[in-house]
Amino acid sequence: MAKFLANENVPVEVIETARQAGHDLAWISALSPGIDDYAVLAKSLTEGGVLLTFDKDFGELAFREGKDASCGVILLRPRLRDAAYVVRFAMAVLNQPIEWTGHFSVAQEGSLRVLKLP
Repeated sequence: MAKFLANENVPVEVIETARQAGHDLAWISALSPGIDDYAVLAKSLTEGGVLLTFDKDFGELAFREGKDASCGVILLRPRLRDAAYVVRFAMAVLNQPIEWTGHFSVAQEGSLRVLKLP
């Protein structure tokens, strides 16, 4: 099972539910609150965890700026922001049998795009 690092914008309800389901999930809010996106990406690389985020800026960092994101990034784009819905949505994504490392993945309702990182 993959190791994950959740960005600060991932709700605590997702963190708790994922951990209860057995996912190895660290959270920036607990580790290094307030750090910028570059530091979050660097931490994900050094900690060896796939980055879980709602922040589209990580796509910019990986594809436009050429930053190393080989840890893997999962961009969650749910339609609704209701806490219970976001938990169900995130868990459905995390439970997919996908090799997240080395990929930039975008999860939306009804679609999951998994792109190989440069």
